[in-house]
Amino acid sequence: MKKILLIHGPNLNLLGEREPDIYGRMTLAEIDKRLTGIAQERGVELQTIQSNSEGAIINAIQEARTWASGLLINPGAFTHYSLAIRDALTAVRLPVVEVHISNVFAREEFRHRSVIAPVCVGSVCGFGWRSYDLALTGLLEHLNSPLETK
Repeated sequence: MKKILLIHGPNLNLLGEREPDIYGRMTLAEIDKRLTGIAQERGVELQTIQSNSEGAIINAIQEARTWASGLLINPGAFTHYSLAIRDALTAVRLPVVEVHISNVFAREEFRHRSVIAPVCVGSVCGFGWRSYDLALTGLLEHLNSPLETK
């Protein structure tokens, strides 16, 4: 059975009440419940964490190298500047998909740059909570049949 770690970064614990016009009204617990169900339907074990701490996210990434097949990460604001998270993702050598609820490219200019995306197999943004579903689907497709690049 494939095992996936889903990491939710800073402030995502406030989903449902934080800027609902941007992030929607669904809570993090509701997103995790839906995604866990989707994963189970696909024969995948999904573990989720949320942390506002860069160090805790790095520790989770490093620990995942011993048991996970791949990672989904919504790094939140760390997307734009955390070279430490990027380095951890590179070090563990697991396939990673970056995910965002909002379309970061339609928002403030500083959100247009991700230091995480270049070390990921793909990125999904702008589809609300469904971005997570699309990211999981993409990651599983990648695990089953990695894209060949030359």
